[in-house]
Amino acid sequence: MAERSFAAEVKQLTVPAGTLFRGDGILAVTKALLECGVGYIAGYQGSPISHLMDVLSDAQPILEELGVHFEPSSSEAAAAASLSASVMYPIRGAVTWKSTVGTNVASDALANLASCGVTGGSLIILGEDYGEGSSIMQERSHAFAMKSQMWLLDPRPNLPAIVKAVHDGFELSEASRTPVMLELRVRSCHLHGSFMTQANIRPKFSLRQAMENPVRDTSRIVLPPAAYLHEHEKIVDRWPAAVRFIEERKLNEFFDGDLNDIGIVMLGGMYNSVQRALTAYDMADVFGNSRIPQYVLNVAYPVIESEVLRFCEGKIAILVVEEGQPEYHEQNIHTILGRAGVRTTIHGKDMLPRAGEYTGLALKKGVGKFLARYYPAALANAVPLGMPTVAAQAAAAQVSRQVGTVGQIPFTSTAAAAAATATVMIGATELSSVVPVRPPGFCVGCPERPIFSALTLVQQDLGMHHIAGDIGCHLFAALPPFNLGASTMGYGLGVSSVSALNVAAGKRSIAIMGDGGFWHNGLTSGIGNAVFNKSDGVIIIVDNNYAAATGGQDILSSRAENEHRSTFHPIEAAVRGVGVEWVRTVDHTYDVNRMLVTLKDALTSDYKGPKVIIAQSECMLNKQRRVKPQVAAAVMRGERSVKEKFGVDAAVCNGDHACMRVSGCPSLTLKSSGDPLKPDPVAYVDDGCVACGHCGEVADAAVLCPSFYRTEWVRNASAWERRLHGWRKTIVSWFQSRQHRSLNARALYSEKL
Repeated sequence: MAERSFAAEVKQLTVPAGTLFRGDGILAVTKALLECGVGYIAGYQGSPISHLMDVLSDAQPILEELGVHFEPSSSEAAAAASLSASVMYPIRGAVTWKSTVGTNVASDALANLASCGVTGGSLIILGEDYGEGSSIMQERSHAFAMKSQMWLLDPRPNLPAIVKAVHDGFELSEASRTPVMLELRVRSCHLHGSFMTQANIRPKFSLRQAMENPVRDTSRIVLPPAAYLHEHEKIVDRWPAAVRFIEERKLNEFFDGDLNDIGIVMLGGMYNSVQRALTAYDMADVFGNSRIPQYVLNVAYPVIESEVLRFCEGKIAILVVEEGQPEYHEQNIHTILGRAGVRTTIHGKDMLPRAGEYTGLALKKGVGKFLARYYPAALANAVPLGMPTVAAQAAAAQVSRQVGTVGQIPFTSTAAAAAATATVMIGATELSSVVPVRPPGFCVGCPERPIFSALTLVQQDLGMHHIAGDIGCHLFAALPPFNLGASTMGYGLGVSSVSALNVAAGKRSIAIMGDGGFWHNGLTSGIGNAVFNKSDGVIIIVDNNYAAATGGQDILSSRAENEHRSTFHPIEAAVRGVGVEWVRTVDHTYDVNRMLVTLKDALTSDYKGPKVIIAQSECMLNKQRRVKPQVAAAVMRGERSVKEKFGVDAAVCNGDHACMRVSGCPSLTLKSSGDPLKPDPVAYVDDGCVACGHCGEVADAAVLCPSFYRTEWVRNASAWERRLHGWRKTIVSWFQSRQHRSLNARALYSEKL
């Protein structure tokens, strides 16, 4: 069960040629793949391309009708290896994953693929997760493209450019016999717009034909002496072929301006943001017309020497806009101009931040420095970033008259995209100065929270232990209120990261990983490694039924029927299959006492060897997505429905708030006690509660106050239940009136004192 269904959206994938297709970047990429005659698609979900895997899954009937094979891979390495089908056969294949972590996982297969080259077009769609919204370490894909000599596309952020990049990517791959990377930044994946469609086409050469007519060529196998020849082939044959194709097809773009003695070189993905910064100085309008000439690198690698020299001819200075470190393009352009003896001054990281996302504010400051040195007159027209210039307002009004509301423009062109980014601007105020910092945390009712509540209580008895985390939702335990976890090394590598600590000591190490990480890499690199090396540590596998961290996709151990995939494969069977003998399964993580006893047993057991605890409960977010529509439908049919909710008795709560410190549930908050003699706020459960029972379980396990209670909201109640409710309401009202009189008396007494 994915995070959301795209069943309605994928119907657009079958529209005929010449249709105006409306949607987001992910849908556009999917449609472009079908227009290119792709033969097979594989991948592993991860932000910001998780939805691409979900869309493809929902579109499986359409793919099958066209003869396109699709499968979610167990890891990025498995996806990359599937491209070997395009090494010997003229089949177009595409794979996708989150970069750069996914590229690192896939690096072995990618390096071999880049070495031997391809016959059929091979496209690697990377979710370039760099910047302030990222969930990973701050690195980019560029280095891998350079290292393995694969071409990297970075299209401008509008749907026509993205669709064109998919078509160009396959053709460039075939022209140069090289796999091509297409990076899509977060905004590119989720921006909305439109483009004109082409017809979907079936693969010209099918997988069935490949199976029935096998081909073998030892020169394409990465073994000596062929491996030595591949490097020579990359430089002598493939690179020049790629350069010719890029030049002839004009994949990079040049935009003229009247200030011909200066210029801006940028990656395609930075185009909209640069235009936004230029409008702040009235140096560009919302239609993308700039006074400063621009060279847009829709092909991030390789850099085309002849194009760089042509753009820099006659210019005093250029500004290179490239996020992150190292400054690959700035260095490359320095080399090209230096060898050619061109004396154009190159600016980049000297005026723009050396690292970090190039936000609108960062680019405005950098462009301002560049203009201050080479065209200071522009600074007289500068306006605050959150306010459009007079020219921008006029152009936006014209767009509004032509197309409708600016916020709803179908972005059929750069002009419309620039209109939106130039006129719908955020203020430059630092939010951190007015909004308190809130670290990320578990969802309301998350079944992983009670695991860490129990672990917190265990450590109060046994002392602190070294705890290694893993990629996944459970990594939030490293933050308040739990503060558990000392490291994270990669998806499924939580267990491996404590392998060096497999020494005799008074305490055991604790490693944690999710079920997604377990099936991705953890079974072999973690569990198998621990068995082989006779580790004595404790391993906790969080089994919440889905790859929850990437959007709730089904995995091998999911307990859900899946028409196209095989599920219901228990983790315990896999763990025992590689030799683990001490295994305990807790099938209801909300039972904090049971979790506590199991953890304590593992940490104090006389058994020597890896001890695995499988903590099972369904991801609450996915459960609510599944259950809420079912309950709503039942209520509409007039069927009886019961919804549980927990609460706190303000009269009993003593305001200690230990329940919050050991729980951290967002639905557990504070409110006034209502009692003038209890000035401190008491605990309160808000309407977001999903009745998981964790707070009450924690209160019991931690021996806290008995102030938690459970209520039941009955809809479509029976006649007897309604009558009973009336009696209860009468009795409760009588007790409440007595309480109010008592409180009023106390208030009067306090005033007299």
